[in-house]
Amino acid sequence: METPRIANEAVFQQCLNPSCAATFAVDEAHFACPQCGDLIDVVYDWDRLPVPRSLKDFEAKWSKQLDPLCFSGVWRFRELLPFAPAEQVVTIGEGRTLLQRADKVGRAVGLEPGRLMLQYEGMNPSGSFKDNGMTAAFSHARMIGARRVACASTGNTSAALAVYCSATDLGFKAIIFVGSGKIAYGKLAQALDHGALTVQIVGDFDDAMRRVREVADRLGIYLMNSVNPFRLEGQKTIMFRVLEAMGWEVPDWIVVPGGNLGNSSAFGKAFIELKHLGLIDRVPRLAVINAHGARTLHELYGSREIRWRSGLPDSAKVDAYYDELDAAGVKASTIASAIEINRPVNFKKCLRALDFCDGVVREVSDQEIMDAKAWVGAGGLGCEPASAASVAGARRLREEGIIAPSDRVVCILTGHQLKDPTATVAYHGADQENFEKVLGSRGVKRAGYANRPVVVPNDIDDIIRTIALYSDSGASKS
Repeated sequence: METPRIANEAVFQQCLNPSCAATFAVDEAHFACPQCGDLIDVVYDWDRLPVPRSLKDFEAKWSKQLDPLCFSGVWRFRELLPFAPAEQVVTIGEGRTLLQRADKVGRAVGLEPGRLMLQYEGMNPSGSFKDNGMTAAFSHARMIGARRVACASTGNTSAALAVYCSATDLGFKAIIFVGSGKIAYGKLAQALDHGALTVQIVGDFDDAMRRVREVADRLGIYLMNSVNPFRLEGQKTIMFRVLEAMGWEVPDWIVVPGGNLGNSSAFGKAFIELKHLGLIDRVPRLAVINAHGARTLHELYGSREIRWRSGLPDSAKVDAYYDELDAAGVKASTIASAIEINRPVNFKKCLRALDFCDGVVREVSDQEIMDAKAWVGAGGLGCEPASAASVAGARRLREEGIIAPSDRVVCILTGHQLKDPTATVAYHGADQENFEKVLGSRGVKRAGYANRPVVVPNDIDDIIRTIALYSDSGASKS
């Protein structure tokens, strides 16, 4: 059955390449420009759309919690992503996340009290930030009548995809591609538990990404990776919630892990649009943090100095780098599995974000990531390793003097700590063999901030003495 077209000329899709700039209707599904192969943007003609007078106008939505669109921390801001009719929105209550002041973590980073905030996206239904994008992409899929949806994943995308298929009962069927041995058990468990068809191929995420794009193109399956421009529309709202939690004041820094670069791209687009609409008068600086074992952005942006250049970055240099990786057989390798990606599909959109937000790029080691993860856990919010890259990166930038001790810094925690319990137990546990297997093989040499279990005899006096020693030592172990 042919799906009826959705006429809305104020919202459309456009090729990111200014030499092409082809446009497409909002009711079409494109995951690359069919004319030149570049990325696609969702574009709004704001002169023809209702725009809030002030960001404070969104506060009224909190009094309408029985309305599913106001209950959602994504669709509460639907005037700033106005592509979906209300009756087509697919929501499961995503985006009700926390921005927490984190002074204990801030001390480890080197910031003054009250200056570090952690945006905890692990509170989403599937346990990661991906739900922000999935609700938007599923809404678009519903608009155009798609039912089979697919993704390649290191874990969080597959978990979110499976949750939305199983929780909504709208007939969506989930197909997930993962690389062999390249997904944390906490995330794989979600995909399996929620009924998705999980296809495990020999290879890594980049291999899985190539295959899912080929399959989606051949079979007409709707692609849910962040190359889907509607995914990024939902992920913009993470920044809206950060601003809301800060009383609509703009922080000095947003620090985010860099994997497929969807978040950094979405954040940049959010601030570009907010500034254009006059809803903010300044933008924060953006820091994107790679893991050393998946350092493509750091290499291309930092070492080879590839820049946005008004939408025309030096693609020959990018291709040359990827050819080098292929020739050397280099695969991404980091304990931070969620950002274990060598070919980030949103590289070009990230360049735009870095350009607009006066951004910087850094890489951190797995040792730095696991230590930062321990600080976050001791500070009250558990996170997966990839999330901790943002905190490790903030400390690196603070040590370099790029972030000042008085700067207001927001680090994005992308996923819940139970997404990858294997890494957490290996770091804090007393089993040296397990430490070497899980972390030592990744270059982690020590667990300097470990909270190890204490083994005591099954004797009441020994147990009481152990508790007394712990209490006398200050109890916090931080």
